[in-house]
Amino acid sequence: MPKFTGKHFAILGAGRSGLGAARLARLHGAEVTVVDEGEPQKIKAALDKQHAEGFRTLSGQAARDLVVKPGDFDLVITSPGLDANWPLPKKFTDVGIPLTGEMEFAFNLTDLPLVGITGTNGKSTCTELIAHLFNACGKKSVPCGNHGMSLSEVVASGVSYDVLSLEISSFQLETIQNYRAKASLWLNFAADHLDRYPDMQSYYAAKARIFENVTASDVAIVRAGETVDTGAAQRLTFSAYGAEADWTYSAGCIQVGPENVTFEVNSTLRGRHNMENVMAAMMACQVHGLSLEEMQAALAGYEAPAHRCELVRELHGREYINDSKATNLHALEACIGAMERPIVLIVGGKDKQLDYTPLRDSLKGQVRAMVCIGEIAQALKTTFEDLVPCQTAADMAEAVQLATELSRAGDSIILSPGTSSFDMYTGYAQRGEAFRTAVQSLT
Repeated sequence: MPKFTGKHFAILGAGRSGLGAARLARLHGAEVTVVDEGEPQKIKAALDKQHAEGFRTLSGQAARDLVVKPGDFDLVITSPGLDANWPLPKKFTDVGIPLTGEMEFAFNLTDLPLVGITGTNGKSTCTELIAHLFNACGKKSVPCGNHGMSLSEVVASGVSYDVLSLEISSFQLETIQNYRAKASLWLNFAADHLDRYPDMQSYYAAKARIFENVTASDVAIVRAGETVDTGAAQRLTFSAYGAEADWTYSAGCIQVGPENVTFEVNSTLRGRHNMENVMAAMMACQVHGLSLEEMQAALAGYEAPAHRCELVRELHGREYINDSKATNLHALEACIGAMERPIVLIVGGKDKQLDYTPLRDSLKGQVRAMVCIGEIAQALKTTFEDLVPCQTAADMAEAVQLATELSRAGDSIILSPGTSSFDMYTGYAQRGEAFRTAVQSLT
């Protein structure tokens, strides 16, 4: 008999995580009601998918008016975007209905091995890279969790994988109880999501729960210098910024301390921050049995994610890098700090009333010149022209041409806007494609 026959579960959130949880719950015999406070016309696509698979839904005002009594439901499963302390989840927990998160629900219904990845920046790149390394080396894997398919979708699909590459957000970690992984990655930590958390300590505490249930047979892979408590797990460290660590990167090479092995990195990924992603990914795959030799060959075949420090072209000794996904100041600073060559920076876009003056320290000694675009172009030029040569451009083609003229052989010409794209483009992807087209048009 299925595990949940006769049970009635509420799924909060009609999106991808909610649909995966609904499928998985029904697969195990539960009756399901999907509840989402979004207005029906605004979440029509998600509701249509739920209805197509025969799930009962409550949305908009009907969801807000829902009165929950003890015994109405046996379990409430939340999507990551919902805080358990918000009014909708509390309708259930206030009358004694137990709550779990979608990821935790799926974890308890599978025995598939997995690697868990968290951090403020770099999670998606690292998650994709881990799945690529496993697949290229003969172990079937898929990127999932907070990136790609939800864990519930993967488990409900019934497809057998050797190892899952699971990106985990702080929101997903808020509701874990049993979750643990043989290899858990902590990539970095920086301020973020303070619209969800009352302070940095709360955000940090949520992310640190990735190590809450680890045992002495597990491995914690942590960026050197991070103070996070990794519990009983064996702790391994990595650094591309000169810190002492088990794995280090310098001048194009990775050194593996315990094995005393050094190898040159052959990858389209650019920047020291991405070299940290490479080391963390390889360390996790090594925990699951892959050798350094086979991973080096697999790494060479990895295509960097579009618009994230993506190498577009090398021409006349210059490399052109598309980091259009850098839509905030923190991402822009991370890009600048990660590069090993002098930079000519293409920056700007929509005016989000951001204060760019903190960027001044990052520019010194690293950025040779700037080309400013978009609504905020003139303001950026005014802010930085006393530090570095600054020009403004009317469009991306002109920006790339000017950046090339300002550069020298050995430089990196980087589109890393530091703000959103909606003044000129439909999104960061279209902006990145415009940069790629302009670069490919150079002769």
